[in-house]
Amino acid sequence: MPSHYDLIAIGGGSGGLAVAKKAVEFGKKVAIIEGHKLGGTCVNVGCVPKKVMWYAASIAHAVSDASGFGIQVQNQAFDWETLIEGRDRYISMINASWNRTIDNQGIDKIDGFAHFINSSTIEVNGDQYTADHIVIATGGQPIIPDLPGAELGITSDDFFELHTQPQKVAVIGGGYIGVELAGVMQALGSQVELILQSSTALRAFDPLISETVMENLKKQGVTIHTEFKISRLIEEQNSITLCAEDERTIDACESAIWAIGRRANTEQLNLSAAGIKALPNGNISVDEYENTSINGIYAIGDITGKAALTPVAIAAGRKLGERVFGKNKTSKLDYKNIPTVMFAHPPAGTVGLTESEARKKYDKVTTYTTRFTPMRYALAEHGFKTAMKLVCSGDNEQVVGIHLVGDGVDEMLQGFSVAVKAGLTKQDFDDTVAIHPTSSEELVTLKVAD
Repeated sequence: MPSHYDLIAIGGGSGGLAVAKKAVEFGKKVAIIEGHKLGGTCVNVGCVPKKVMWYAASIAHAVSDASGFGIQVQNQAFDWETLIEGRDRYISMINASWNRTIDNQGIDKIDGFAHFINSSTIEVNGDQYTADHIVIATGGQPIIPDLPGAELGITSDDFFELHTQPQKVAVIGGGYIGVELAGVMQALGSQVELILQSSTALRAFDPLISETVMENLKKQGVTIHTEFKISRLIEEQNSITLCAEDERTIDACESAIWAIGRRANTEQLNLSAAGIKALPNGNISVDEYENTSINGIYAIGDITGKAALTPVAIAAGRKLGERVFGKNKTSKLDYKNIPTVMFAHPPAGTVGLTESEARKKYDKVTTYTTRFTPMRYALAEHGFKTAMKLVCSGDNEQVVGIHLVGDGVDEMLQGFSVAVKAGLTKQDFDDTVAIHPTSSEELVTLKVAD
């Protein structure tokens, strides 16, 4: 007889854990199926280990600038092994904390990989489990292209398994992951070749962000190759050569990292047995309440193709749990104006519409921008640029988009996102007294429209 639950969450990442915890709050019997470590991509091969390494890279930048402020220190050496050991200890602590949490809350953890038998039955390692409600929250996995020699490269997940630092590394891809890894590795002493298939990185962002981030990457020392369409990878004398369709080559790379995107981790679920048809990219279609086409089966997080961000999966899981098991039967996540930050050096952040998106949506759009070198670099030999843009709509100039690059924007954007979510106007920003001297004061003192 299969074990029966009120809720089974397939995937013990951010979304699965969030909906499981919410269901327990309503006294439900809950299980999580997970074939790896709890915490999912974010904890194990994403946000958390990346941010630890970003901090290391930021400290390296600070050491380089210290002498200009009279602090006589030198970045004489960097011990990769020490950083990796410390990072992995920190991740292990989080894994252990999650295991304690679900144990204390009475959530059953089923180790293994799930596949559907029918719309209410799941099999794991030969054992069957049934549930009234099933949430699919299996996240994504890195894409490796179908090219000759592609196997010579590693994925962004594999990056966190590197036990020695490559002295020369090719990072292939100009999205979030590619830009972040390029900045980290260059700051920690590797020679980085950033490979872009198009003319710029971060094509989905407002041009203010993509242009400024590209400028800062070059200033950091990253070599950027644009319009480099890879045809094959070749192994030569224990190193990797990247070949482009136009016959350009980049040789002598110790490592090549594929950072060209992620795809939904749904292939092994046997969705058809449950009556669910995945999209060609593996994503699962859901409505505004995270319902799939089958009653009692839901999907949240990266596999829905809505917004592949950890806080989004958490919020969607909590809202779903509240709707299914609580009293609020209209509970759902509002996907408008979700802020996001990319941890480049310095970081970039955005919320709301880009300028081009706003001009397509509104008849009247006004923008305000500024670019400057912040006081952080007043006594440093070289300084990274900060850039900011407000996108406003209508005669009342409601702020519908904010785009930032610079030191500290990862922290300041959270508060300004509340302003965008609340529908505040440029006048509301102007009426706010500035905090001086800060970079964030620029957002409430911008005067000249573009």
